[in-house]
Amino acid sequence: MSLDPLLLVLVAATFVVAGLVKGVIGMGMPTVSLALLAATVGLPSAMALLLVPTIVTNVWQALVGGYLRQILRLLWPFLLASVVTVWLGVGILARVDVRWLSGLLGVLLAFYALAGLFNLGLAALVSRGRYAAPVNGALTGMLTGMTGSSVFPGVAYLQSLGLPRDMLIQAMGVLFVATTTALGFSMGEQRLLSVELGVLSLGAVVPAIVGMQLGQRLRQRLSESTFRRVFLSGLLAMGAYLLVRSLAG
Repeated sequence: MSLDPLLLVLVAATFVVAGLVKGVIGMGMPTVSLALLAATVGLPSAMALLLVPTIVTNVWQALVGGYLRQILRLLWPFLLASVVTVWLGVGILARVDVRWLSGLLGVLLAFYALAGLFNLGLAALVSRGRYAAPVNGALTGMLTGMTGSSVFPGVAYLQSLGLPRDMLIQAMGVLFVATTTALGFSMGEQRLLSVELGVLSLGAVVPAIVGMQLGQRLRQRLSESTFRRVFLSGLLAMGAYLLVRSLAG
């Protein structure tokens, strides 16, 4: 991938928007960046580009809050399964037609958006069963490796546990850091990373942080529920676009 000016502008603008969303609602950076970049630079490159900004912007969220020991003690089966199965997902990514995985990402984004817009109660669905933690963790890791997204069923499972709000936010940060770090190592092993992508991913940290600062300011002026509806509607449109594109391609 050549570092042409148009690509640099595209990546910078994408992470400003993704950071803005995270600044307002506390999550969404990997989801938004994947949705925007997968449609232009392809899924594997989009997954590589989100690595450094996602880790950097979630480390603070994962470490601050005072619940880290409690989170690790409570969620270690879920987190361990999520990390281990990322390698399996990336193995699939390296061997199958990426067009179908882009379509899978589109389905996941659209499903997540519809669930949020119409309150489908995903938390109750994914929390059932004696082995809910390892099963949801394994599925989260597999889908992260295949599509770069840890949102489903990972976030829905965490929401199902009834954690206090601050603990939930910290737990999401722990999940995103763990799965994204595993994604980076596994993509490196499969030779899906390059120097150019690494440089771009590192450089994307600055626009991501700028976007987060803007989002935090916007949060003070805009209803979070209103912004969330707009965000989910946009996500639904991007998911539908990726799915149609994969089927037509």
